[in-house]
Amino acid sequence: MDETPAIELDDVWFSYDGPPVLEDVNLHIHPGDFACVVGPNGGGKTTLLKLILGLLTPTRGSVRVFGTDPCRVRRRIGYAPQQSQFDPKFPASVMDVALTGRIGKTGLLGPYGRGDKRAAEQALQEVGCHDLRKRAFPSLSGGQRQRVLIARALAGEPELLLLDEPTANLDIKVEDEFQQLLRELNKRLTIVLVSHDVGFVAQFVKTVVCVRHRVSAHPTSQLTGELIRDLYGQEVRMIQHSHDCLEARQ
Repeated sequence: MDETPAIELDDVWFSYDGPPVLEDVNLHIHPGDFACVVGPNGGGKTTLLKLILGLLTPTRGSVRVFGTDPCRVRRRIGYAPQQSQFDPKFPASVMDVALTGRIGKTGLLGPYGRGDKRAAEQALQEVGCHDLRKRAFPSLSGGQRQRVLIARALAGEPELLLLDEPTANLDIKVEDEFQQLLRELNKRLTIVLVSHDVGFVAQFVKTVVCVRHRVSAHPTSQLTGELIRDLYGQEVRMIQHSHDCLEARQ
């Protein structure tokens, strides 16, 4: 059985021509894990994600995905960005958006082939949006748009799924449905998501990755108020909601 970590960062430092944004990072995420990256704004969460994607090169140290340079295995990585990165006037259907997940997968120029369309339709079916495939993407609700972005990532048939703030601006009911979707996907994919919602983390994520310039990883069972207070640098109240999800309030 291959025990190569899905993600490895060893002695990684990174800076944008100034003080280090990340320093002395050592992180291993194993296949099948569901990890959530949490931490204060400016702590380096997005930078960490970009290093894993191969969009940034560390100032020092090494980043490996599936045992090699991230740039060499991008086809094995699915990425769903924040919704805010999309122009609300973007003139595309749901199917058009899902199909963009096939770009670079087949390595062919020209129109999408049958295999591309089949993969996009299957991905939309998996996230429960196949019946919306002809709808205009901007006309969807926030929760629906987030599912379509995940379908786009899944259309590339990845082994690793990276999600940036997937629960931002979702109401409680939609968030519950979204959690169920991620649980199902985690049965066959390694998932890493960035989130400000510590309650979302506490309910079902396996590993918590705390980022505040330095990085530490803990099993979810070790997530305590003291750990979160040290991470955010202030008191955090954990509030119990009726749907049994804990939410952090600063």
